[in-house]
Amino acid sequence: MTGRDRKNSLKALFGDSMTPAPETKSGLTAVNSPAEAPENAPPAPTPPRAASGAVKAMGLSLSSITREAEEARALRQALEEGERVVSLDTALISSSFVSDRLSEEERDDETFLALVESIRDSGQHAPILVRPHPDRPEHFQVAYGHRRLRAARRLGQPVKALVRSLSDDELVLAQGKENAERRNLSFIERALFAKALSDRGFDRKIVGEALAVQKSELSRLLQVAEAVPERFIRAIGPAPKAGRERWMALGQQFANGAALIKAEDETGSERFTTATSDDRFRLLFDRLSRRQPPPKPEVEDLEGEDGKVFARISRSGKGVRIEFHAGIDQGFAEAVAARLREDYSRFLSGTVDSH
Repeated sequence: MTGRDRKNSLKALFGDSMTPAPETKSGLTAVNSPAEAPENAPPAPTPPRAASGAVKAMGLSLSSITREAEEARALRQALEEGERVVSLDTALISSSFVSDRLSEEERDDETFLALVESIRDSGQHAPILVRPHPDRPEHFQVAYGHRRLRAARRLGQPVKALVRSLSDDELVLAQGKENAERRNLSFIERALFAKALSDRGFDRKIVGEALAVQKSELSRLLQVAEAVPERFIRAIGPAPKAGRERWMALGQQFANGAALIKAEDETGSERFTTATSDDRFRLLFDRLSRRQPPPKPEVEDLEGEDGKVFARISRSGKGVRIEFHAGIDQGFAEAVAARLREDYSRFLSGTVDSH
């Protein structure tokens, strides 16, 4: 409905009361006083009866509804035809459908609180990029600017946003481009981002372009993300100082089935949860890389009638070892060795008495 049509409709509803009064240059309504009226002027017409309170309220309601509908229509049209920076309620904005950050605000991102204070003091300078939410009408989804969105939420204020109609492919490409231009993702954040995109069915070409990496590097990213269980990756966090080689070495540790038990134990410890992200990586890496001491062998002492130990049998895994005491008669040791050879031959031939 155009402004003229809306005006005519309301005029038809309320009569001449909708006719605007003339305005002076100052914006005030011009009114002639009796002293200023011409002598032969016709009598002034009777002013129209004022609308009742109920009618006024209804008129205001209709006007408000019409204005809101027009604003909503204009916003939708702007979103469809172009883009502009708008101020949005943060409650209407959802995160991207794929996460690219492992940091937990001030826990792993030392600059987050500084960002909050900067926006508090001087406002938000760079808008975030959002698209109309594909599944929730009148809502939006972030392509990039998650930290600025969280900062605005922390401050309880709207966020400035650039609204653009984006396909899923365009969203992840914009998300990756912004990350490359601003704060680079750590190796493991890039690996997890690549795996998340791959798991959602994105073509490898799109994944590579979103991360700005070659096929070989993309393969290594996916290899690590597959090798290290995601729950341990998220427990560690971004670990910016732990590069590709160390993450690949950590992934190799999980080839051992016992690594899962040790990793669960380590990540649940207080020293782990209170450490920084890089230290959490080091703690888990050292725990899984530490070689376990070999199990102690089972030992059985052989005693003579005098109660003295003359030999010891040690069992470790499948091996069995017999050691004679240093003070044993050498002839006895040789006799035992000869007897063992004979008994072993009989055993192999099946002639040894089982008792």
